[in-house]
Amino acid sequence: MTSTTLETTRIQPPKDMKTFFIIWGGQLISMLGSGLTQFALGVWIYDQTKQATPFAITVLLGAIPRVLLLPIAGSIADRFNRRIIMILADTFSAFLTLAVFFLLGAGQLQLWHVYLLSALGSVLSAFQEPAYTASISMIVPKEKLGSANGMAQMGQALTSVLTPVMAGALFVFIGFNGIILIDFVTFFFAIAALLFVHIPQPERAPEHKDKNIWQDMQFGWNYLNERKGLLGLLLYYAMVNFLLNWSAVLLIPMVLSRFTADVLGIIQTVMGVGMLAGSIIMSAWGGAKRRIPTAIGFIILGVTGFIIAGLQPNPWFIGAGIFLLMFSVPLASGNSQVVFQTKVPREIQGRVFSVRSTISQSMMPLAFLTAGPLADKFFEPLLQDGGALASTFVGQILGTGVGRGIGLMFILSGLTAILVSVMVYANPRIRNLEDELPDATPTEEKAPQA
Repeated sequence: MTSTTLETTRIQPPKDMKTFFIIWGGQLISMLGSGLTQFALGVWIYDQTKQATPFAITVLLGAIPRVLLLPIAGSIADRFNRRIIMILADTFSAFLTLAVFFLLGAGQLQLWHVYLLSALGSVLSAFQEPAYTASISMIVPKEKLGSANGMAQMGQALTSVLTPVMAGALFVFIGFNGIILIDFVTFFFAIAALLFVHIPQPERAPEHKDKNIWQDMQFGWNYLNERKGLLGLLLYYAMVNFLLNWSAVLLIPMVLSRFTADVLGIIQTVMGVGMLAGSIIMSAWGGAKRRIPTAIGFIILGVTGFIIAGLQPNPWFIGAGIFLLMFSVPLASGNSQVVFQTKVPREIQGRVFSVRSTISQSMMPLAFLTAGPLADKFFEPLLQDGGALASTFVGQILGTGVGRGIGLMFILSGLTAILVSVMVYANPRIRNLEDELPDATPTEEKAPQA
């Protein structure tokens, strides 16, 4: 082995999932509040602009700082108390929400404020993610990791299911300002949950104690680069993430171009129900014995939903396709996550997982940057009445008019993702990496640090 050889540190394995349940519950309440704000802001942005590009810019600014900072944040997650990092991230996120509340109340909220707050929220997310993901294997028994990952996805699903309905009702009774205030209050549930639990912090191996943050970043990359199956899998995820986000970022403008906000709320609820169903199955099932082929299979199933969603300007088609996509997400990601949690030693998961996220999400900013302009300037004109594809078989199948160019983007994304998935499955280094790469097992008993 090369420079990433470890002398791993044995820590006391967790006996149950009690700590995870407490943290998960607090995060769920906070996510529900944030979901209300995100839904409300989406409607506000479209009302202000009537264009797809501002959505893509908002998501782009919410991704770039996170992707750039993740390797640094991963090193910090391995060096410092992960629980404290999560508490600080949640606290500052609450202050950002309060800023939106005051700007909106003063009638001063502008689009550039939303862009700035999205970027700042991305910075905080960069530090929250590796601290949280690296903590899961510290507080969940190995045999329950699949279930825990399913529950983590379930929290996102419940948010998608409940927030559109809740936001619609709350708009009537308390308005946009009231929704923002609720979001601010829910952060205290997440913070309180973290204050009352203990998350073991693995001791840094002696050979890593004198390394600086830059060397930690290099270490995370070297660890993955020396394991070609894991690296190939991450490059595949990077491509899939690009294709999914290239079109998914345009879902709201595609729907609102023809339907009302009520229809958007129903479709987003259906999307959440799909994710919830997949999460419940993943949580109860725990995952397959052969996790990588299973993950690839569910990705193929999910992107087929993209094709269905783009076929017709019909909320039933869009809802059915998005349901299928979101049903597959927790089943694909849950199985994949367990592979990394069992193959990577726990004391280096902050560094390795952050580099993993950087690689797998590296193409997403490009998707966000190009999606809006391509939709507005190229794909939408193609299927307008009199457009280049309007009178072809493409126009006959997809229909013409506003939003149909985005539908074409959905279909192209799905077809390309299926082709890439088949090629990846044909690669034995990726398909069989669970057999070729042994589980990470500690070699000596040491008490964890507080």
